[in-house]
Amino acid sequence: MNEEKDNTIFLYEMENSIYGWVHVFGKCIIQLEYAEIGGLVVDTEYRGKGIGSHLMRKAEEWAIEKGYSEIRLRSGGHRKEAHDFYKRIGYKNIKWQEVFSRKL
Repeated sequence: MNEEKDNTIFLYEMENSIYGWVHVFGKCIIQLEYAEIGGLVVDTEYRGKGIGSHLMRKAEEWAIEKGYSEIRLRSGGHRKEAHDFYKRIGYKNIKWQEVFSRKL
């Protein structure tokens, strides 16, 4: 049974404008349970100013409050800049995978 816990979105706002957001949710696959980042977006003009790190810390705090001991995220193979960011804030690549799809 795949039963998800709560999920939330944190926004980074200044002067009534949103400059970034992160979505985090709980995930349970058989006996493996963890929090996962559904998406992290920071306005291109505001990258490198600590917004992404701040949002990720908020997501991690939420995951801890919900009882998770691990947080994961997925990032496309072509997103080298994003991969460098995640490594800088302490994340490790634990898997290489390809995604398959079939139009029906």
